[in-house]
Amino acid sequence: MELLTVISLTITLFLILDPFASLPMFINITKGLDEPTVRSYANRAILVAALLLYIFVFVGQDLMGVFGITMDSFRVAGGIIFLMMAIELVFGLSLSKVNGEGGAKWAIIASPVLTGPGVIATTVMYSTEHGIITVLLAGTIALLVTWVILRMSSRIMHLVGEQAIGIVTKVIGLFIAAMGVESIFSGSLGWFQSHISEAAVAVMGILF
Repeated sequence: MELLTVISLTITLFLILDPFASLPMFINITKGLDEPTVRSYANRAILVAALLLYIFVFVGQDLMGVFGITMDSFRVAGGIIFLMMAIELVFGLSLSKVNGEGGAKWAIIASPVLTGPGVIATTVMYSTEHGIITVLLAGTIALLVTWVILRMSSRIMHLVGEQAIGIVTKVIGLFIAAMGVESIFSGSLGWFQSHISEAAVAVMGILF
C-alpha cells in the first residue's frame, strides 16, 4: 500500500463527499439547537455515512457480479454520476430529491448528501483497482476531516462566509466534472477494447 495512493484516494473521496456543499444545509437543520445537539447530529451523520461507505467497499464487487456488471461499465456509470454531481455544485441545481420529511434530519446529511451515488461508485471502483484496505484507510481519513468540518460548521460559516463557501463548492464541482470525464473515457475505452478482442477471437475461431 503506497502512501501517495492513499493520499490521492483520500483527496478524491473528500472532494466527492464535499462537506463544504453540505454546510449550509447542516447549519439550517441545526439552527436554534444547542451545541451538544449539533455535535450529536454531526456524529450520527458521519457514523451512518461511514457505515454505508464501508458496506459498499466490502460488498460492491459482489453486487456487480450478481448483476453481471463489468468494471468498465461501472466506470462509465460512475462518470455520468460525477458529471451530474458537478452540474448540481457548479450551477446550484438540485437533480435529486432531498427533504426532511419522514425521517431524522441528520440522516439527510449522511445520505444522500455525503454518501451518495458518487461516493458509492468511487469506493466500488477504487476497491477493485487499489484494494479494500487502501480504500478503507482513505475513506476513514476523508470522513474524519468531514466530521471535523461539520462539528465546526457554525464557526467556519462565520469566519469564511457563505459566498466563499459557494465559490469553493463550484471549484470542487469542476474537479469532479473532470474526474467524471476521465472515468467515462477510461470505461468506454476499456469496454471497446475488451469487446473488440472478443470479436477478433470469435472471427479467428470461425475462420480457423
